Amino acid sequence: MTDMLVNLYNLKEDWSALSPANSSGVIIRKPIAPEKFLILQWVRENFSEAWASEVDMAFSRSPVSCFIAQQDKKMAGFACYDATSLGYFGPTGVAEIMRGKGIGKALLLACLLDMKLKGYGYAIIGSIGPQKFYEKTVGATVIPGSTPGIWKDWLCEE
Repeated sequence: MTDMLVNLYNLKEDWSALSPANSSGVIIRKPIAPEKFLILQWVRENFSEAWASEVDMAFSRSPVSCFIAQQDKKMAGFACYDATSLGYFGPTGVAEIMRGKGIGKALLLACLLDMKLKGYGYAIIGSIGPQKFYEKTVGATVIPGSTPGIWKDWLCEE
């Protein structure tokens, strides 16, 4: 799958974009260390072992380079950056029953704004899924020749 590029220096520093998710009782925040294994387990069970590995890497960053969405003290979604490679957004996922509530958008914007505050000028969205979503939400553009990207030689179970 292809990668996309996001221009962070034109991204509006507007944290209120996280509030649509909050209106449904969902909180977007950075996790703390004692939550690591609960989050890894949730990602493993709802998405994949590979994504759990990337979340584990995001926890090794200081500060942690991921955000979670929670509702009533339960996981609703997550998003990471600087996990697979520096400057990359992802992986990200929202619980199936929580989709369509703006949580994915809020998690994406939280990560990208955090990257911007750290001094990144651009972010790469690796191996994109919903291309139109990223184009509309943050003005991401396809990076020509980026397939298969950084994952071309990775070890994986198929």
